[in-house]
Amino acid sequence: MADIDDPAAIATGEASAGVAFDEETYLRLNPDVRLAVASGGFHSGRDHYERYGRAEGRPFMMPQGGVRGRIVMTAAPDTRREKVRLPAAAVDAVRLSRSGGIFVVGWINDVSDRLDSLDLYFSNWSVSLDANSLARERREDAEEALANGGRHPYGWWGFMFAARRLPAGVCSVVLRLKSGTELSFMVTAEMLEDQEMRKATLTHLVQAKYFGNPYFDAVAAIDATIGEQMADFNKMLSRRAVNAPYAERFGETGRSYKGSIIVCLYGKAEYMFLQQALFSRLAGIHDYEFIYVLNSPWIAEQTLREAKRCALIYGLDMSVVILNSNAGFGAANNAAAQFASSDRLLIMNPDVFPYDSNWAEKHTMLIETLPHEQTALFGAPLYYDDGSLMHAGMYFCEDTMPGFAGGRKRETSILRVEHYGKGAPPETAAFLKPRPVPAVTGAFMSVQRAWFEQLGGFTQDYVFGHYEDADLCLKSIEAGCLPWLHDIRLWHLEGKGSARRPQHEGGSVVNRWLFSRSWGEMVRNSLLGPQPGYAGLGGEAAS
Repeated sequence: MADIDDPAAIATGEASAGVAFDEETYLRLNPDVRLAVASGGFHSGRDHYERYGRAEGRPFMMPQGGVRGRIVMTAAPDTRREKVRLPAAAVDAVRLSRSGGIFVVGWINDVSDRLDSLDLYFSNWSVSLDANSLARERREDAEEALANGGRHPYGWWGFMFAARRLPAGVCSVVLRLKSGTELSFMVTAEMLEDQEMRKATLTHLVQAKYFGNPYFDAVAAIDATIGEQMADFNKMLSRRAVNAPYAERFGETGRSYKGSIIVCLYGKAEYMFLQQALFSRLAGIHDYEFIYVLNSPWIAEQTLREAKRCALIYGLDMSVVILNSNAGFGAANNAAAQFASSDRLLIMNPDVFPYDSNWAEKHTMLIETLPHEQTALFGAPLYYDDGSLMHAGMYFCEDTMPGFAGGRKRETSILRVEHYGKGAPPETAAFLKPRPVPAVTGAFMSVQRAWFEQLGGFTQDYVFGHYEDADLCLKSIEAGCLPWLHDIRLWHLEGKGSARRPQHEGGSVVNRWLFSRSWGEMVRNSLLGPQPGYAGLGGEAAS
């Protein structure tokens, strides 16, 4: 049996004060530390020694006088040592888009040593993202891998818009923890088209899992920087989508009209035929033109075919404007307004239809007889298909939800719109009376063209469609003119006129966050609730 030296005779770090620390010897005597350093868990052997090794009594020099052929113990068999553990982490994807979108996804176990930053290094460019700019989410796969069911958001993801083309290729991803520990990964970045990048980020936002309320946690996740970056990215896409649209005219040209009815189409063209059939029967409708603006170029051929059939059968003057991609509700309506041949713009959803046979004559009488302050911007009562009231103006509410991410209480407050009289019996007089209201829905609004242009049209920062209507109304109030509601009724088959997918739900999250950030102070000061204190808004109709 081989002899074994007494471990008490082995010189340790504490017993060898004044002796220079030998990095290579320390790693040789502590192979678990060598592995940890090689894997990126510690900067060096000295880094581990100062943090753990000194307290554990780990040796950093070779024992003196050792005899060959003997086993040398460098610690007593029952010596307790901190097990060297590397923070578990993974980088799932790095994606780049043609115009500079950067989307990163991964997870990390930073329960005891918090994530500080994420760096991407390519061959000719790099970027560093602060951990506070990353969204955190629940990752059940990480919980399973770590055998840890604790309430910690291991997942992280981030989005940044660089506004310039960035070369892809192999990327070194470095996760830095608060302690200075670095974890490195080599990832091949995936290149996406810009539209696909928007779809991917918005879908991830709305499908991510959280420990609290999913909607509010999603809003909180993008509040630091992601929301602003997404809005800027979307604005770029909207500008590009409306560049050089295709337009085709059906019917007379060179006429002037009482109004231009603008209808934004997405994903479905068939409502055009039904809408034309029902409006063509109205007295006075030939004083109006229709402008259909298409956000879905992949159904352009079907849309033009429907337009030709409508012109042949119903004889209403119309134009079809086709955009090269989905610009969203606001940008599409702004683009269509450039083709209008009247001083009055009527923004209308494809699933909105006339309630009365003299609807067009009523609208004409309103804009010709009422004062400017009552007609500059107004809406109308809308009805569900069962006959109950759906809309009689809108007002603003604020929802607050506490969150406890990372063990810290954080409240998230966001605005939303609510409809006066939603679900009420159809003849409820309080809701139908003409009056100023805080806002009206974009499903139908009539606006003087000069006023629309003075306000800058719809704000194009919003993604796809949601809150542009309320935003326009608040711009009008801020400029000194309240929106009104007038009793010219319409049917609205709410949500039937377009196809809605997960990325649209993600866009709605971004839009509500953006609307709250843009108008929160003004709304909270004087416009909250069905009876706001803003001058001129008496709130005659209760909610």
